[in-house]
Order: sequence, then structure tokens, then C-alpha cells
Amino acid sequence: MTEQTNIKHLLIIVHSRSGTNQALGQAVVEGAREADVEIRLKAPEEADENDLFWMDGVIFVSPEHFGLIAGLLKDFFERTFYPTENQLQGRAMAIVIGTGLDGAGALSSIRRICTGYRFKEVQEPLIIKAPVRDEDLAACRALGTAMGLGLEAGIF
Repeated sequence: MTEQTNIKHLLIIVHSRSGTNQALGQAVVEGAREADVEIRLKAPEEADENDLFWMDGVIFVSPEHFGLIAGLLKDFFERTFYPTENQLQGRAMAIVIGTGLDGAGALSSIRRICTGYRFKEVQEPLIIKAPVRDEDLAACRALGTAMGLGLEAGIF
């Protein structure tokens, strides 16, 4: 194995209560492992601003609760916004929403908040309605692979 001095870092934040989004997040991780990037998988309550400073790209995997962003992911944003304000501009971001609804409210919330961080959305979001099918997991793996390879190649 050759020594990598400029290895990129991918943060994957997954919130899941029922296990659905955990399965989607695991598929994202599996896909990202196709690239030569360092991956950090965390629940939103475990992640902090140090994880955001560490990462070159982030993927948020979240349910939609009551038509909005999940509370623990919102808490993560509330805890990390001001400590990182104006310091993360242009870092790559993607979104996966596993939901029983249409996912539009959670997607809008996450996008609006991430605009404040000045992240650059580099993948089309995935909105996956339960029950999760094999093709949904394949789409999550593909998103993880694309994000990992894009970071590795310096595309984003």
C-alpha cells in the first residue's frame, strides 16, 4: 500500500430510529469504500464541528419527521453552525432521505440550512420511500461511490 498524503475525508451522518435510514447509510458507506477516501460514519448526536472541519465532503442520511427535518439532525446543525461559520465554503455535500412521505419538507430544510454553511451540493438528492427495495440500496451505493470517487479525483 502506498502512502497517501492527500487522502480525502468523507463524513456520513446517519439518523435512523427504525433502521431504514441505517440500511441506506450502510449502502452509502459500501459504495464510498470503492474510492480511496477515509470514511467517518456518525449519528448526528455523536458528530460535532470537529467532524465538519475534518471532512472534504459530507452525506446526510435522514428521515422526514412530520414533514420536516429530523430533530437530532437539526440539533447537529444548531450545535455546529456558529463554530464553523464561514469556514466550510465549497465543501461537497449530498442528501439521502428515507421516508414514508414525499421527503420534500426534509429536503427543503436540509438544503436551506446547508446554504448557510455554504456547502456545494454535488449529487442529486435521493428520496427513498419505505419500504426500501434492492434498487434503492443500489442507488445509495452508487451515490456513495460517486461521492468517494469525486473526492478522490479532486472533482469536488
